[in-house]
Amino acid sequence: MSKIIQNLEIPIDNDLEEKLQWLVPEHGPYRILRQSVDARRSHSPHFVYTVEVAEKGETLELPEFKLEKIENPKEKPLIVGTGPAGLFAALRFVERGVPCVLFERGSDSGERIKGINQYWRYGKLDPRNNVCFGEGGAGLYSDGKLITRIKSPHIPYVMNRLVQFGAPEEIQWLSNPHVGSDRIRRVIPKLREFLRANGCEIHFNTQVTEVLTEGTQVVGVRTEHGTEFRSPHVVMATGHSAEDMINHLRDLGVKLDGKSFAMGLRVEHSQASINKIQYRQFSEHPKLGAANYKLAHHDNKTGIGVYSFCMCPGGYVLSSGTEADGIVCNGMSNYNRNSPYANAAIVISIDHDKNFGDDVFGGMKMRRELETRAFNSVVAAGGTRELPAQNLMDFLQGTNSKTGPRALRPGSSPSGALNIRLDELLPKHMVTRLREGFEKFQGSMKGFLTEEAQVYGIESRTSCPVRVTRDDETLESVSHKGLYPAGEGAGYAGGITSAACDGIRIAEKIIAQL
Repeated sequence: MSKIIQNLEIPIDNDLEEKLQWLVPEHGPYRILRQSVDARRSHSPHFVYTVEVAEKGETLELPEFKLEKIENPKEKPLIVGTGPAGLFAALRFVERGVPCVLFERGSDSGERIKGINQYWRYGKLDPRNNVCFGEGGAGLYSDGKLITRIKSPHIPYVMNRLVQFGAPEEIQWLSNPHVGSDRIRRVIPKLREFLRANGCEIHFNTQVTEVLTEGTQVVGVRTEHGTEFRSPHVVMATGHSAEDMINHLRDLGVKLDGKSFAMGLRVEHSQASINKIQYRQFSEHPKLGAANYKLAHHDNKTGIGVYSFCMCPGGYVLSSGTEADGIVCNGMSNYNRNSPYANAAIVISIDHDKNFGDDVFGGMKMRRELETRAFNSVVAAGGTRELPAQNLMDFLQGTNSKTGPRALRPGSSPSGALNIRLDELLPKHMVTRLREGFEKFQGSMKGFLTEEAQVYGIESRTSCPVRVTRDDETLESVSHKGLYPAGEGAGYAGGITSAACDGIRIAEKIIAQL
């Protein structure tokens, strides 16, 4: 019978198999269930494993997640959006024998990248194919990070299916699983073809413009082409940037609530400096790779938190807006994390009730205003698609160095950057809190504050500031039966994995009715 060994510490120059041989002589096959790096300053870095080990002569059965198919489903569910929530809802449907229809305003991932490259190189925005819209959703350009804080029985299934479609096997056991934006672009087409081969009808370049209702019962959708699709089950998984759909749901009378969110800047260091801070004299050890970090500061007086978000080791800072007159920044890294730069969002919490009261769209308005302000600052500086950026120490001290050690560096952004006073672009209260956070982070990571670092603006799409309110049990809209708000855009997820799990939960609720 197999046994689980937890918290197994292995120095970076030692071998896991040798340790197991010493602990469990003549053991059978084994598999890693979890792997992380412990690099705290009290000792040299080492790996920490949880391992399942079989006895000699035994085998380890890998989970297959076989799903029972239902017979003769009554209707075809409709899914709007091909981000993680929409794709995994569709996957669950077809694996359970339920045909479905999937709509995406943008193109497939192969065509989508062409539109993104046009924007990064020439400033020509394609409103359908950008870092937030198109097949794969925003998750396709967010580093392929699969870290999640949720506890869901669907997480192993999500990881298993991603591996089945080409993701690296280690995402099933690493503590910080990561596919990489380059590899996830290979996974999505295989998932798409599996869906098509198993009963999912996919419509690209087809924006859903209207949800059809009879009273408060959803009965289908109408697309921009005037075509109607009928179904009493509509999964709304349009992502955190689909303001047009949020506005349509508001006009339809769907119950919406304002939601707290976070905004701020993205800070970029050299990856070598982050490695040195985290791994010290071991920073160039080949087994350790690119170091990451996680930082947080909570002000007890104001209740405002400042924290790092979407940290991208060996990554790039991206211009990722969805409107022609707005600028947004985001981060990503490829599987090998081999860029010479490290970046992370540093954001402050925006409490909806304290800041906007009864104005459901207060957060959305604030987001839009700051994105437009960022764009106007770039245009005023003679740019088009560049990101506004500032030396980190200049941001802290309220200065603007154009020459010397604080002059703006080329950085990792494929769109380039322009030297702009972000300390003047952001509201004063945000600047104050961000400065406090940076000073606190220096205490946790000596060397974090340096003239070699710079900040980019504006990091405003961490999550949607509006929630489409749904019933905790049925997962339907509380005001419109048959409408299933899903994923980040509906306010019920915060990343690829949690959005995928949310899509699966909704699919299972609908299947129970079919």
